[in-house]
Amino acid sequence: MGIAQIVATALAGIVTVVAVVLAVRAVLTITAVIRQGQPDPERLGNRGARARTMLVETFGHTRMLKWSAIGAAHWFVMVSFMILFLLVVEAYFEVVDPEGGLPIVGHWVVYGLVTEWVGILGLAGILFLIAIRQRDKNRKRSRFLGSTMWQAYFVEAVILGVLTCGFLIRGFKVANGTFEYPGWATPLSHGVGDLLPAAADGPTWVALVKLLISMGWLITIGLNPTMGVAWHRFLAFFNIFFKRAPEKPAGSGLGALRPMMSAGKPLDFEEADPENDQFGVAQVEQFTWKGLLDFSTCTECGRCQSQCPAWNTAKPLSPKLLVLSLRDHAYAKAPYLLAGGEKATEEQLQGVDVLALAEKDRPLIGTADEQGVIDPDVLWSCTTCGACVEQCPVDIEHVDHIVDMRRYQVLIESSFPSEAGVMLRNLENKGNPWGAPQNTREDWTKGLDFEVPRVGEKDDFEYLFWVGCAGAFEDRAKKTTRAVATLLHEAGVDYAILGEGETCTGDPARRIGNEFVFQMLAQQNVETLTEANVKKIVATCPHCFNTLGNEYEQLGLKVEVVHHTQLLAHLVKTGKLIPVEKVDGDLTYHDPCYLGRHNRVFDAPREVLGEAANLVEMPRNQERSFCCGAGGARMWMEEKIGKRINVERTEEALATGAKTIAVGCPFCYTMIGDGVTGKGQQDDVEVVDVATVLLRSLKQEA
Repeated sequence: MGIAQIVATALAGIVTVVAVVLAVRAVLTITAVIRQGQPDPERLGNRGARARTMLVETFGHTRMLKWSAIGAAHWFVMVSFMILFLLVVEAYFEVVDPEGGLPIVGHWVVYGLVTEWVGILGLAGILFLIAIRQRDKNRKRSRFLGSTMWQAYFVEAVILGVLTCGFLIRGFKVANGTFEYPGWATPLSHGVGDLLPAAADGPTWVALVKLLISMGWLITIGLNPTMGVAWHRFLAFFNIFFKRAPEKPAGSGLGALRPMMSAGKPLDFEEADPENDQFGVAQVEQFTWKGLLDFSTCTECGRCQSQCPAWNTAKPLSPKLLVLSLRDHAYAKAPYLLAGGEKATEEQLQGVDVLALAEKDRPLIGTADEQGVIDPDVLWSCTTCGACVEQCPVDIEHVDHIVDMRRYQVLIESSFPSEAGVMLRNLENKGNPWGAPQNTREDWTKGLDFEVPRVGEKDDFEYLFWVGCAGAFEDRAKKTTRAVATLLHEAGVDYAILGEGETCTGDPARRIGNEFVFQMLAQQNVETLTEANVKKIVATCPHCFNTLGNEYEQLGLKVEVVHHTQLLAHLVKTGKLIPVEKVDGDLTYHDPCYLGRHNRVFDAPREVLGEAANLVEMPRNQERSFCCGAGGARMWMEEKIGKRINVERTEEALATGAKTIAVGCPFCYTMIGDGVTGKGQQDDVEVVDVATVLLRSLKQEA
C-alpha cells in the first residue's frame, strides 16, 4: 500500500466514524421525539397489507408518478441512491487499492451493467429535477416557497457529486487498463476513460472524494434531524407502512376522519372528563406518535401546497408550511419534553436549553403577537378537501391533524369564527345547519305528480333515499332532490324517505371540530336507521354519503351507501332509464371533493353525463379537481382573505366555454352557482345537478 492509499484510508476512516456517530445520534433523537406522541394502536395491525402497500408505493412510486416526468426522474434517483450504495461501499476498497472492487459480485458483468445504467439514469434524473426546481422556484405561489432551499440544493449536489465520482473512478480504471467490464455493458465509463489520462492513484483519490461527499452528507443530516428532504429517504418506508388505512392506495387520510382519541382510545362522551381526557390537540406532544412521524417525514416537496385551494387563492394556509411549523416546534420543544415535560422537577430542567424552555410556552394556535405556532387564519382556512393528502408522496395525513387542532379550539377554548356559531346552534336545536323547522323537511315533495313513499308507511324497501339538509331546505338543492325522486320513480326503484325522522348527519359539526354535536346527531341517526332496518342508502350530498358510509361505521352502523350518480349510472346501464336526446351545448363537470377525491367516485357521474350531454373537462378534474370552497364547514364561514375559492373554480369552468356546469353536490351547486352569478353569467351559463341533466335528456327538454 502506497502513501496515497495510507493517507486516503486514514481520512476515509476518520470521516466515516464521525458520520456514523452523528447519524446514530440523530436517529436516536428522531425516535425519541416521535415516542413523545400519544398511543395509536390501530397502526400496528394488518401488517401484511401494510407491507404490501409500502412496497408498492415506494418501489412502484405510485404516488410520485401522478407527476409523470418528475415521478419517473425521482424513481431513477431513488433507485440509484439505493443500488449505488454498493458503489459507496466499493469506494472503501478502491481507497485501499486503486485496482480494487467489491468482493464477489464486483467482478460480474451483470453487476457492472446494472450499476452503469442505474448511474446513467440517476444522473439524468437528478439533472432533470435540478432543472425543474430552478424553473419553478421563482414562480408566483411556487410549491417550493417556504421550503428550506439550501438543504435541497445540498442534497441535489451530493447526488450529482457521488454519481459523477462513480464514473470518474471507472474512467480512471479504463485509462489505467484495469477496468474489467466490456464497453457494451459500461459505455459511459469507457467514454469517460477515453478522455482521462492514465493515473495509477486516480481511482484512490476520486474514491476518497466520493467518500468525503457521502460522509459529508451523513454528517450534515446527522446535525439536522429535521432535514426532511434527506431523512425522508429512510422515514418514508415507516410512514407509509403505518398509514391509517393501508388498503387505500390514494391516501389513507381521505374519507372518514379519525374519531377523537384520548390515550389511544376513541373518546366516550358519556364518560369523558376534560380534566383527565384529551379533547383534541392543544400541545404538539398531544398528536399521536404517527403524527410526529408525519411531521418528521415531510420532504418539503410542496405538492400539497401546489394543490391546496386556500394557498392558490392567497390565503395563509399551506399544508406544507403547517407541517413544517409543527415539525420545527416539536424538535425545538423536544429537550423540555425529554426531560420530563410538565412533570419534570427543577433539577431535571436545569440542563435544558433556554430556547427549549421558551418553546414550551408558545401556544399551538395563536397569532404572531401571541407567538403561536399555527395562526388561527391558517387553521380556519382549510376546506378539508383532501388535495394535500391526495398528493403527498409519503402519506402525511394533514386533514386529521388540522381537525384535531380545531377540536380543542372549539370544545375547550370556544375559539372559532363567530359566524359558524349560528350553524352549530342550529344543529343542536333544529337538527339542521339552516335552522329550518323540522316539520318542513318534506316540503320538497309538494307538487310532484306521484307519491313519495315514507318509512313507516312502507315496511319493505330496497333503498332509503337520504335527502339531507340541503336537499330538504335549500331552494337550489331541492331541484336536485325532486329530480332524483322523479328518476327513481320512473325507473321503478323501490325506495322510501325518512321525512321528519331524518336529521343532519353531523358532517359540518365534525369538520369544524365540534365532535360532541357530531356524536349527538350521529347517534340519533344510527338509532333511526337501525330501527328502520335500512340496508342500502342513496344520498345526493357527498358529505352525507361520506359520513353515512365511512364514519357511522365507527358508531356500529354498517350499511351500503351509494351516491345518486352511481345509482343513476346503474339505471342507465341496465336500461331502466334511457336518455333520448343530448342536452344542447357543451357541458363541463365539477368533481365534488367528498365524492371524487375522498371516495374515488369519478366514473359514474361522467357515465351519466356522457349519455346525456357533450362533456368537456376542466383542466383540474377528477383527483385534481379544485374545491368549491364549502367543505370543512367553510359553507358557514365568511371568506375574508384572498380570492374566493368558488370564484377561482367558476372561472375555470367558464373558460371551457360550456353553457352548462354540472355538479353532484348541493354545496357545490350553491358555491358554483353564486360564482356564475357573481361573474354576471347567470343568463348565459346554467349550473345544474347531474340528475337534472339526465331528467332533461329523458324528457327531451331544453
